[in-house]
Amino acid sequence: MITLPDVKEILETKKVDEMDQIQRWTYDYVNKFSKIESKDAQKLVSELVSQCGLTEEESVEVVNILPISLEEIRAFTFGWKKLILTSTSENILQKIKSVHET
Repeated sequence: MITLPDVKEILETKKVDEMDQIQRWTYDYVNKFSKIESKDAQKLVSELVSQCGLTEEESVEVVNILPISLEEIRAFTFGWKKLILTSTSENILQKIKSVHET
């Protein structure tokens, strides 16, 4: 599992003119949609796993999307087919907000 910020960090080690077409498309995508730094993404994934009871895969999905409201978290996690308590959703949202504040 790898977050968008991690992909961006990896692709930034290569010159754009040396990338193949798929790498350039991917690089453009992660530049548009990666919202935090790689180290912050890794820390957030770790916190979501250890403190919110999410799997690593679920945590990476949350970090890639970075929902900004409880409604977005509910809509996003609905597809996981497991119950996410309101308190857990609020904790997830608080952790996301703390990353944006730093």
